[in-house]
Amino acid sequence: MNGVRTLSAPASVTSAVPFETPVPTGAYLRFGKRALDLVGAFLALVLMSPVMGILAILIKLESRGPVFYRSTRIGKGGRAFTFYKLRSMVKDADRRREQMQHMNEADGPVFKIARDPRVTRIGKFIRTTSLDEIPQFYNVLIGDMSLVGPRPPIPEEVAQYEPWQLRRLDVRPGITCLWQISGRSRIGFQEWMRLDLEYIRHQSLALDVKILLRTLPAVLSREGAY
Repeated sequence: MNGVRTLSAPASVTSAVPFETPVPTGAYLRFGKRALDLVGAFLALVLMSPVMGILAILIKLESRGPVFYRSTRIGKGGRAFTFYKLRSMVKDADRRREQMQHMNEADGPVFKIARDPRVTRIGKFIRTTSLDEIPQFYNVLIGDMSLVGPRPPIPEEVAQYEPWQLRRLDVRPGITCLWQISGRSRIGFQEWMRLDLEYIRHQSLALDVKILLRTLPAVLSREGAY
């Protein structure tokens, strides 16, 4: 999973981020949250490494291309970073996206299709079970992401944000969040953004633990996952 860790964020993104947006402070947010991230991500990678090894074999057997999918995402303060997932689509999926814009089922700048033809058979399984997100624990270890926080957007989405939506870039993006445990793709874009800002305003150890505990049942239910 070696690769370029960061990329320069587009000037249009970094200049528009409202750094003056107040966020909660305290010992947990200054030190405890990062400690939780490090311990949680390390344990998750150790425990899930056998599963990831099996999935890597299945991915390679089904279709050509790398095991890991890399993309540029926008993190805290508008900083771009390399984001990792297990590959769930065919190799040229990104190039085919422009040709499929008319099939988009999501509102706002997000692109989602319930029955995306680019998704492989093993890809469908790992997407609905969120197993494709295991490599993101590496993003947490190196500090690009947190266990809990808004999901990291792609630059093209951020370029279409309204000013108030840019406030979700005030914190590190996360693997799970209020959106993740509230129905995921079932939820409209505006409500998704509202949930992220709600999280940012009320960050705490208790809220993070609550979200983490509710994530596994939400993943197992597969509600809104595709």
